[in-house]
Amino acid sequence: MREPVELRRQRILAVVRSRGAVKVSVLAAELEVSVVTVRRDVEELARAGRLRRGHGVARPAGPVEEVAAVPAARSGEPAADGGAVALVVPERHSYLYETLHGARTALEESGMRIALHIASQAAGAERPLVEGALAAGARGLLIAPRWRSAVSEEADYGWLAEVDVPTVLMERRPRPGSALHALDSVCSDHWYGTYLAVDHLVALGHRRIVLAARDDSPTARRIRAAFAEIAAARPEVEDWSVVLSSPDAVPGPPGPDLAAVSHDRTPLDLAALLRERGATAAVLHGDVDALMLVQRLAEQGVRVPRDCSVVAYDDVVAALGGTPLTAVAPPKAEIGRAAAELLLYRLARPLGAAGPVRRIELLPTLKVRGSAQKPAARSIPRPTPAED
Repeated sequence: MREPVELRRQRILAVVRSRGAVKVSVLAAELEVSVVTVRRDVEELARAGRLRRGHGVARPAGPVEEVAAVPAARSGEPAADGGAVALVVPERHSYLYETLHGARTALEESGMRIALHIASQAAGAERPLVEGALAAGARGLLIAPRWRSAVSEEADYGWLAEVDVPTVLMERRPRPGSALHALDSVCSDHWYGTYLAVDHLVALGHRRIVLAARDDSPTARRIRAAFAEIAAARPEVEDWSVVLSSPDAVPGPPGPDLAAVSHDRTPLDLAALLRERGATAAVLHGDVDALMLVQRLAEQGVRVPRDCSVVAYDDVVAALGGTPLTAVAPPKAEIGRAAAELLLYRLARPLGAAGPVRRIELLPTLKVRGSAQKPAARSIPRPTPAED
């Protein structure tokens, strides 16, 4: 999915600010877009006075990049009243970009200044961004860490718990009993979203269901755990299984912090799995993977919903497929708005007088589009043998 123009330009500003002069060709390679696109972005940013451009080079407009800059506090003094709210989200994460826009709307309506920081995919990328924002005088923090693995999530608990400005986690719910258990958070109730998907299929008469899900985010891990719990507890469900939705749906290749993690990187043959389990329905997370899997099923002669019913988890592009997919829709923009409103509530009150910690959950909805129906009497068709 194409990255929003505004976020791409924020990333350009962040790179130029941190490195000084940067070639347009280097920026294009790092952002994985064309040189023409970056040149156009640099021209617009230069026109707005946010950087300077030379022959094939982008340079900082000043010692500190304007968007992320706030008045720096002197040693021992509080940040200036006009200090920004630091907003930290991962790069190339369409799910959380909708959350970002919800938060931005609420903050802008309040007149609060925003310092947007885009975290790279490198492990631990959020910490230096947060530390830099705080050093520049940020008054509060809204953050959605990437947390691709449980290990990387645990690694962030300690330093995040020590942030000394009001902080709200967006679309993240830390482990119970962890150092962040008592941190304000606003997220989707993914257990309920998973329940909606399973209940819809069971109500249609499906008794054998497969979950093909990612495993590289807190949302993915919660969906996998919820599906196992819900399917096991439903007497109507005769058989269920959980598999990876795609080979890249995992935290990454084993490294020092993932040495104990083992994942099968073989592409999923969903049609074969459905036949093996006698399954008539599948819940697929996320919706981009879902569209690709449905396309692959069609190539193997399995038609949705006639031969297999499908519910996608997430609703960014689920409606755009050749077969529009019934989908669970987490309230992403509303999550961002609620998180921003909670942070504004904290900032408006004296330190220690804002009441108890709040852990807010918003319920997803189910968008029914017809990719699920009553199971057919026949089994999933087998592939036609290739001709010699």
